[in-house]
Amino acid sequence: MRKLSAVTLEHRPVIVNDAASVTEACNQMRERRAGAVLVVAPETGRLVGIFTGRDAVCRVLAQRRDPSTTCVGEVMTPNPVTMSPDQTAAEALGLMSAGGFRHVPLVKKERILGVVSRGDFHGVEQNQHEEECDPWVAMR
Repeated sequence: MRKLSAVTLEHRPVIVNDAASVTEACNQMRERRAGAVLVVAPETGRLVGIFTGRDAVCRVLAQRRDPSTTCVGEVMTPNPVTMSPDQTAAEALGLMSAGGFRHVPLVKKERILGVVSRGDFHGVEQNQHEEECDPWVAMR
């Protein structure tokens, strides 16, 4: 099973500070073809949240907020669950499945190293995860 560091080897995470507008964050997501941006506190550079396409729909558009004047810090998911890049794809898939989310920031010693998405994993890893989670599949 691959380590998460191998999954994100060629990916640079999209990072914005918490004062960035939703429009700015969404533009960066579109340009980089990313489903999420990591949000940092400008004074420390530490991870304070994650903003996803789902947040844009549910917390901005559905609430009729103006994306050009709404700060990402107001609508992000604060204090996201993180993982170490030394952990495995199976561990990440299990965490995402249990938590009901699709993106996990990779952090080591408070330093942001990347972000993994459910879509980053190959069929073999996803199939193995499904077999481990579903006892009926494992009995076949």
